[in-house]
Amino acid sequence: MRIDIITLLPRLLDSPFSHSILKRAQDKGLAEVVVHDLREFSTSKQRQLDDYAYGGGAGMVMMIEPIDLCISKLKAERDYDEVIYMTPDGELLNQGIANELSLKGNLILLCGHYKGVDERVREHFITREISIGNYVLSGGELAAAVVADAIIRLLPGVLSDETSALTDSFQDDLVAPPVYTRPAEYKGMVVPEVLLSGHQAKIEEWRYEQSVARTRARRPGLLDE
Repeated sequence: MRIDIITLLPRLLDSPFSHSILKRAQDKGLAEVVVHDLREFSTSKQRQLDDYAYGGGAGMVMMIEPIDLCISKLKAERDYDEVIYMTPDGELLNQGIANELSLKGNLILLCGHYKGVDERVREHFITREISIGNYVLSGGELAAAVVADAIIRLLPGVLSDETSALTDSFQDDLVAPPVYTRPAEYKGMVVPEVLLSGHQAKIEEWRYEQSVARTRARRPGLLDE
């Protein structure tokens, strides 16, 4: 998989892809993440990327031309399954969307800034819009990193335990059950006896019951759906 991220602030994305699972995925050749500085596609001497909104009002708007030039260049080099705009009013990211996108080949993620992009970008270049929550960030970079992380960790071979991603929260529309590790007793706090029993069927039953109970208490909307 290749993910191209278009941004005004490429340095913001240095850290997320330089450590841990995302770095290992790239080192193994399982995923490629390429960050593009949108200023390189500005046609003005000042490398301008934003301008005032027609009709007035506070805030600047990202201009269409640099975005068009960048996306067009990428599309001339390879085919893309989706061109995704990170925006607060987009489709709310969930595990199902991450699963779906992990089956794609090449993706473009466009990071918004200021008051957003010229609407013509959304109308003519974007195939999908995604939000990571009902709140506003300073830009789309952190949201793009979240989406990339959610996708890449699902790719075969990325996690050392192939079943790990399949037992994450939300894969079966339930949150994950409690987990414990050694020691079995610490200052009077003990691990549930069933987890020490070695009886796998009973352990799985306990985990399912805990997932349902925890989902009902913390995310009841998932059960309603």
